[in-house]
Amino acid sequence: MQPGNFEYHIANSIEEAESFCKEKADASFLAGGHSLIPAMKLRLAEPGALVDIAGLDDLKGINKDGDTLNIGALTTHAEVENSDMVKNVCPVLADAAGMIGDPQVRNRGTIGGNIAHADPASDYPGILIALKATIVTTKRSIGIDEFFTGLFETALNDGELIKEIQVPLLDGNSGAAYAKFFNPASRYAVVGVGVVITMDNGACSSCSIGVTGASSHAFRASTAEEALTGSGLGDDSITAVSEKIADGQEMLSDLSASADYRAHLCGVIAKRAIANTISCLLYTSDAADERSSVDLGGRRII
Repeated sequence: MQPGNFEYHIANSIEEAESFCKEKADASFLAGGHSLIPAMKLRLAEPGALVDIAGLDDLKGINKDGDTLNIGALTTHAEVENSDMVKNVCPVLADAAGMIGDPQVRNRGTIGGNIAHADPASDYPGILIALKATIVTTKRSIGIDEFFTGLFETALNDGELIKEIQVPLLDGNSGAAYAKFFNPASRYAVVGVGVVITMDNGACSSCSIGVTGASSHAFRASTAEEALTGSGLGDDSITAVSEKIADGQEMLSDLSASADYRAHLCGVIAKRAIANTISCLLYTSDAADERSSVDLGGRRII
């Protein structure tokens, strides 16, 4: 199919982009286009006008400010994946970016456009929730837990433009991983789980778990987080926690997977992400003195 008729406007500044969207109630921002254009072709989205912001350099780039990694909204997935800075200070985010789609998608799609589109099967939401990121618009800051509100719905107001994503950096006693079960054709996450664990004296002192693909929007697995906190990170603990990942959430059911299968996958993928997080954590320099105090119980990283 082909999209409906629409006006096309190239913005030369953030102010011009916001001004145009304010004048046109049915206008949408166009960044990389790999989310919006397919939706328009299927007539799932029919904006009356597109405001092309791809050329706005103020919304691009990656930098570190103290203990925070700042990623411009127009930074492409490939740039996140290949950035030496991201690899050094937040490697799990580079890993997640590398799992998105194919090279064509990663070279054109942007992190800001991805999360603004809020596809329930996107990869970034799961790991950004685990990392406790903040979404900064030109008007305000929105905590990641409040950002995704429903199926293709976010806390953004009409015409509100994402400026950057702020990611708090982990300390030396924390590890993170993202794992997913993907659709072999689209590589969208049927279920994806992001995990951050902080270890103290051989036990989990705190953790954060974000889940994408399973429900109408990405969510924090709060019950599972509570169950894992304080545990010795043994096989029994991880198995018990994995059974709580989908608690209180209504699972999606579609051609990729039934609701019951998605609930099962939540546990399977969570176990992989937790195991990979522990593997990462045990080999960081600050946690080296704790390696001998943690019993992996013959755990196999999967």
